[in-house]
Amino acid sequence: MSYPSHVCVSVLMIKANANALKLSSELLRVFVAEAIQRAATIAEAEGSVKIEATHLERILPQLLLDF
Repeated sequence: MSYPSHVCVSVLMIKANANALKLSSELLRVFVAEAIQRAATIAEAEGSVKIEATHLERILPQLLLDF
């Protein structure tokens, strides 16, 4: 696929202060930790010692609603 020569691609530069970055990082860390914990609970209930994609798929809808 080729684009016309007049099409320009610009890079969006977003600035955030340090506190916003810390808060965003902490929220993402808590989200991932909660996802792992919930998926591990499902895996354990099924007798599995390994978290698989299906476990994450099962907990994801409720997890997204909770966050």
